[in-house]
Amino acid sequence: MKRTNELIVGLAMVAVITVITWGVFAVGDNMPAGVTPYSREVYQLHMIVLGIVTVIGIFVFAAMFTSIYLHRKSRGAEAAKFNHSTKAEIIWTVIPILILVAMAIPATRVLIDMEDTSGAEMNIKVTGYQWLWQYEYLEDDISFYSALDRDSNAARQIGSGISPREVDNYLLEVDNRLVVPTDTKIRILLTSGDVIHSWWLPDLGWKRDAIPGMVNEAWTLIDEPGVYRGQCAELCGKDHGFMPVVVEAVSPEDYRAWVAEQTGGQETAAVDTAMDEMDREALMAHGEDIYEAHCAACHREDGSGMQPAFPALAGNAVVTGELSQHIDVVVNGRPGTAMAAFGQRLEARDIAAALTYTRNAFGNETGDLVQPADVVSMIDPRLDESIVSTDRPPN
Repeated sequence: MKRTNELIVGLAMVAVITVITWGVFAVGDNMPAGVTPYSREVYQLHMIVLGIVTVIGIFVFAAMFTSIYLHRKSRGAEAAKFNHSTKAEIIWTVIPILILVAMAIPATRVLIDMEDTSGAEMNIKVTGYQWLWQYEYLEDDISFYSALDRDSNAARQIGSGISPREVDNYLLEVDNRLVVPTDTKIRILLTSGDVIHSWWLPDLGWKRDAIPGMVNEAWTLIDEPGVYRGQCAELCGKDHGFMPVVVEAVSPEDYRAWVAEQTGGQETAAVDTAMDEMDREALMAHGEDIYEAHCAACHREDGSGMQPAFPALAGNAVVTGELSQHIDVVVNGRPGTAMAAFGQRLEARDIAAALTYTRNAFGNETGDLVQPADVVSMIDPRLDESIVSTDRPPN
């Protein structure tokens, strides 16, 4: 009778804990299955391991609570007097080994698959910068930068008057998305131009660190068209939280049309347009956009800066001084400081507009109108091709 009661109580504990466990699981707080074959392998591995540890947890807690309830002192229970059991030691050694082996086999298979980048149909190089990404399509000769979109950037500024609630996909939208074809195995090469970043997109099932001086590999094959969002997953600096990743997967036909649009017959006209002179209104308007997207994070929207790392631009001797020196600082940066080189990031048109804006905003009022030709004529000729480049979408 005593054994029967113990069995009934034990089964009742198992049932209660099972119901509670599945109740928590049914809430839906689980990792996404993703949209790639590999992400689904990771999800299946996760479910296998979750199932194993859930069963272990149910039986361990059921045994523990049953023992506490049936063998408490108030019922006159007395502790057994023994200090060694060879059988018990063998059991609690062998069973965990078998469990670990059962988990290790599928885990090893998934890890091997993760590293297999062979058979890729296209290659994309991803370079992390503080705080934006550069994407280079190696076969299609397309390159552009992807930064936090203007609405999110404005909403995050204190005193902007814009609530984050008013912005769709707040902090998870960019100005230029990474466009890729579906049903295509893509090898992704990751590196960094400054500090360690981490390119993370949950729907792909993996993340990879982007480390200066080395290249990490990964691959993906997206089954379903759609827009997938992620973030930098490495603490890469003060604006780490404002470095989203957005991938737009389209059909192979739409992708080829997009490539043709980026590299088509309008390239020469685009270069001419990029070098056209602009009037003050156009320079100031475009310059303000560029400043807010690439400069305001460090120097603030009002140009007051954040000393000592980021000096104020209002009344700054470089900003109000010799134009050639100002161009040199923006294009080539300042080694050993937080000032990045924008010569490889922005077009001459963008740099000229940003220079005009900073030299005539924040009370500076130098009256200078900087044109794209001024920027190109004062920089290292070796940079001319990259700084006039128009093979990426305009900012």
